Amino acid sequence: MSSEDTRPIIAITMGDASGVGPEIIMKALARPEVHALCRPLVVGDAARLREAGAILRTALDVAALASPAEARFAPGRVDCIDLGLIPPGHPFGQLSPLSGEAAYRYIERATRLVEAGEADAICTAPLSKEALHAAGHKYPGHTELLAHLTGTPEVSMMLVAPKLRVIHVTTHIGLMDAIRRIEPGLVERVIARGHATLVKAGIAAPRIGVCGINPHAGENGLFGQGEEEEKIIPAVQACQARGWKVDGPLPADTLFFRAARGDFDLVVAMYHDQGHAPVKVMGLEAGVNITVGLPVIRTSVDHGTAFDIAGQGIADDGSLVEALRQAAELAPKRGRAAA
Repeated sequence: MSSEDTRPIIAITMGDASGVGPEIIMKALARPEVHALCRPLVVGDAARLREAGAILRTALDVAALASPAEARFAPGRVDCIDLGLIPPGHPFGQLSPLSGEAAYRYIERATRLVEAGEADAICTAPLSKEALHAAGHKYPGHTELLAHLTGTPEVSMMLVAPKLRVIHVTTHIGLMDAIRRIEPGLVERVIARGHATLVKAGIAAPRIGVCGINPHAGENGLFGQGEEEEKIIPAVQACQARGWKVDGPLPADTLFFRAARGDFDLVVAMYHDQGHAPVKVMGLEAGVNITVGLPVIRTSVDHGTAFDIAGQGIADDGSLVEALRQAAELAPKRGRAAA
């Protein structure tokens, strides 16, 4: 490959080997448009990818590698950093601590590859939180796991779907806990991370809409106990003082409609379902999860392991293809020679 190849190297973690991760990876890497965007490097189990390839009846060859230096990034070949953790015939569609442990190890290796400069970004296939916990890794999900591995004290989850981008102030905690955790400093930091991400992506002056917590954003104290005034308005005012285009708190139901119409570049959601539900209605099959605030770029599919259809070759790879595109766009352009 030419020394002038500037396509970023994207480390694709295989996710839960019992889920749809192996097959959507094999489907996506059969697409020429994916290779035009990036140099894909799977971190997982080569034998499991071959099993998925047999189910799909693909002609792709899977190469088991010990290091990225062995990768060729050639058409018709899947380069895989092979951790060799999944035994032959390991069942699809069943919760497994073994798959949970492997999913953790894939993420760990991919993180170290990016930190070492051997890859430019991470794109994750889905893991099972329950399997991860069964393996002894007590993290709510990828986002918190990556924060731990990189020593990052605070990160945010951004979801991207057709016509809609959403960043979350809180994610994997109960609703009452979320409301208690929301405070002006946290809201301001989340807005700032979203603003910085969009500026880096080429939107010079992002228009940001901030959700309220209560129906109608509290309607001037009619609903709730003053949460908007206490927890959100000071953060919005602080961001406006920076000269940013930030509006809120606004009623979530109308804000998402306005954002999908094009009035805003980013919506700031206060809690998990407030942001996730609209994104999944807008386009679950093409949704992408981006972890914002890490020292490494990380994108992910916006769906789960789909144990009910795993191993059948029918899972849709559209979200993974879009996640790879987003990773390639956000990754540093280093002009590195091909490995």
